[in-house]
Amino acid sequence: MINLAILGGTGYTALELIKILLRHPHAKIVAVTTRQQETPLVAQAHPSLTGRFDLRMEPFDPDRLVSRGVQCVFGCLPHGASMDAIPPLLDRGLRVIDLSADYRLRDPNVYAQWYGESHHDLVNLTQAVYGLPEIYGDDIAPAQLVANPGCYPQTAILGLAPLVAGKQIELHDIIVDSKSGVSGAGRTPKLTTHFPECNESVSAYNVGQHRHIPEMEQALSDIAGEPVHVVFTPQLVPMDRGIYSTIYATPRRSFTEGQLLELYRTYYANAPFVRVVDHLPATKDTSHTNFLDITVRVVRGKVVALVAEDNLVRGASGVAVQNFNRMFGFDERTGLL
Repeated sequence: MINLAILGGTGYTALELIKILLRHPHAKIVAVTTRQQETPLVAQAHPSLTGRFDLRMEPFDPDRLVSRGVQCVFGCLPHGASMDAIPPLLDRGLRVIDLSADYRLRDPNVYAQWYGESHHDLVNLTQAVYGLPEIYGDDIAPAQLVANPGCYPQTAILGLAPLVAGKQIELHDIIVDSKSGVSGAGRTPKLTTHFPECNESVSAYNVGQHRHIPEMEQALSDIAGEPVHVVFTPQLVPMDRGIYSTIYATPRRSFTEGQLLELYRTYYANAPFVRVVDHLPATKDTSHTNFLDITVRVVRGKVVALVAEDNLVRGASGVAVQNFNRMFGFDERTGLL
């Protein structure tokens, strides 16, 4: 049994993480921290856990976590806060899966450009492994620090990986058009996610400026072995959860849809949570699961990949448990099916 702690227990990702870990046969949550002054029961913050989880939240104290036998920590803190909390954990020998963006981008200058602040944990930044199991799985297993991937980037990276791996498409002519449910904005109230503002409305935001762009390009460039550039447009749609990405690319040779589907199925043959499907996927097909569904079409000489995932499970907490399973030698599917 692996003793676990969760940093930042009040948000949606923490709730999803707790629900998954409660059914994991090799995981035991022994601490949940909060940065708030009050330390409520976890079930007070998340009433759906009433009768299932009776732990009380506590202030963050690395030494106390060590004394409780914690071996692995899931960080559900916002960017900026993670790079302060994680170094003392690593110094004490704990393994960490960070769900913030603080350790995803290898270049601190790129981080500063897109997140508006300097990265002040450069030593651990150089050691962090990007936690997308289908691409970096061999590096995740021995890692002490795993940077959990963002929700949008997973749909773009996995939706494009089979194509960029063999340089089957033009690497500078890629469009990623994504729709996300409102939970992707987090639990903290904001005007744009206030019900009267977002209900029965679809709106784009951060066009060309979304912080997930460099994350997509970093991983896709790793896969291609040369720079890859994307045009990314995120949009908010009036549903609780789910991401749907439509990806447009220009092929370097002609393909049939059957050839593309076979290419994808071969590439993901050993990826238990990527489902290459014949039908057009929908967000309800993946809701509350760790599956990411992909199909591919050819339209007027363009390759169109369509990808659906649950932004809270596959997009955050579910893939974090995938990473946990790899780090501790469990079957990758444990707790997730």
